[in-house]
Amino acid sequence: MSASTQVADAALAAKIERLNALIDTIATRHQKVKLASSLAAEDMLLTHAILSRGARIGIFSLNTGRLHAETVGMIDRVRERYGYEIEQFHPQPEAVQAYVTEHGLNAFYESVELRKRCCEIRKVEPLNRALADVEAWVTGQRREQSVTRAELHEQEQDTARNIGKYNPLADWSEADVWAYLKMYDVPVNPLHARGYPSIGCEPCTRAIRPGEDSRAGRWWWESRDSKECGLHIAPIQIRPGAAKATV
Repeated sequence: MSASTQVADAALAAKIERLNALIDTIATRHQKVKLASSLAAEDMLLTHAILSRGARIGIFSLNTGRLHAETVGMIDRVRERYGYEIEQFHPQPEAVQAYVTEHGLNAFYESVELRKRCCEIRKVEPLNRALADVEAWVTGQRREQSVTRAELHEQEQDTARNIGKYNPLADWSEADVWAYLKMYDVPVNPLHARGYPSIGCEPCTRAIRPGEDSRAGRWWWESRDSKECGLHIAPIQIRPGAAKATV
């Protein structure tokens, strides 16, 4: 084993140790906390870390009604591997129908406003219901994923919902994530092997090209600085040692 490989292995081991410690801290700090899982690589990593430790952190997913079959299939794979049933939250049928009637099924291609309205109906409103009874939530976001996440912090305050928010993988690289998944033989979405590092709704996600950032395939018809759906908004950093009354 080369010296560089040993250094890399040691660095990953340190990140895993920190991740496990943070998960334990989150689970004991809050009465009720949930992981919002997209069923993609980062969230499968966190799913494994949570369930393998028996941490008291719930896991849910937003079933928008327009996900790839491969993504929905990950619900079964988690059940088979861990014996855990991921809770699913769906959009309100009336809101979906009203949008489709007024604008059309695929109106999100027409403008950023219509795309964000679709995301609000299919993702943000269900997320708000999912988080209505928690003190904090956990995400698989990483700084490396896109320019919109470059300032991501490991611990934040979700000011929109007045709850704590944790991004345990904030400083993890893509290589770190895949090394972990391989190490623990974690089930992964088969779309990753087809060039989809970031996976959302089927009509809004494409495989990326060489050299593109990992979220380039999301809403590819829009400019890079608008590529968020509204799930992750207005956070403020909580620094270690700061008051934790609302976290």
